[in-house]
Amino acid sequence: MSYAIEFTDVKEIKAVDLPDAPAPGPGEALVRTHRMGICGTDLSCYLGKFPFFAYPRTPGHELGLEVVAVGEGVTSVKPGDKCSLEPYVNDPATVASMKGKSNACPNVQVIGVHKSGGLRKSNWIVPAHKLHPGNDLSYDELALVETLAIGYHAVKRGNPQPGETVMVIGAGPIGLACLEFLKLMDVKVLVVDFAQNRLDFCKEKLGIQHPVLAQADGSHLSEIEKITDGAFCDVIIDATGHAGSMVKCFEFAAVGGRVVYVGITAQDISFPQAPFFHRRELSVMASRNALPADFPEIIEIIRAKKIDLNNWITHRLSIEEVPEGFDKFTDPKLGAIKAVIEVN
Repeated sequence: MSYAIEFTDVKEIKAVDLPDAPAPGPGEALVRTHRMGICGTDLSCYLGKFPFFAYPRTPGHELGLEVVAVGEGVTSVKPGDKCSLEPYVNDPATVASMKGKSNACPNVQVIGVHKSGGLRKSNWIVPAHKLHPGNDLSYDELALVETLAIGYHAVKRGNPQPGETVMVIGAGPIGLACLEFLKLMDVKVLVVDFAQNRLDFCKEKLGIQHPVLAQADGSHLSEIEKITDGAFCDVIIDATGHAGSMVKCFEFAAVGGRVVYVGITAQDISFPQAPFFHRRELSVMASRNALPADFPEIIEIIRAKKIDLNNWITHRLSIEEVPEGFDKFTDPKLGAIKAVIEVN
């Protein structure tokens, strides 16, 4: 038996014993968790705000893993490989999967959300094809690949072109992930947030030249108009998950602009169709999860030193500290950019 963490009810965490899994079967890999990143989904599950999450469950989907053994027919990874996990287990027989939209499969099961995940010291089993090796990366870096993948996919959905202006609303981890890839492109980048400390991070650590402090009355619209010389933004990526922001952002869009919703809200969204959406002939699209091809592409970008993830991790804790220490990450005043749990 070995130490593991379970969310047992709303705001309840217990340490439990979980045995090592048996030998992997065909197409499976036996893995050991070394690092887990804490994300907004984990916090929502802990707070009882995430749909389809049932207690008790072991969290953990942003993971840096070591392959311990592989089952019959597995050639994509080998024992000793260091890997990131693509946690979205889709049904290949669905129409979505067959169309190449495995990220939108109606039967998707997210490891660490719909099924138990990797916050455990014991060895456990995952589908081997969901592992993406990065042996020259650190376990910290590998644990952040999934967060980066959400932002990477959102940027690809918006498809910024050279010379365009792109605005990211919300400088949480997903917004920051978008910014990491946008700064590699030939585009003007703005970031909007209510938290000055996050905007400072974007400017000082990521080199984003146009941080905009959001105002509750919407008066920051004039600052955005000034920065863009009245043309506004060709691509807007809303990473807030706030229904009000997801409607307000239409006002920041340029003629022919694309609005990408990577944040999720359970509320219905309604907006004035004529003044902005129709008049400016806007396109609105969703961005959900990420695609398998995104993971090796991101690993290669990290390998090439095009992005530096050392700035991201502001807080660390051991797995043994989770029962008492996890709750503090629900408080925005903590100022955490990214917290990582050291597991093994």
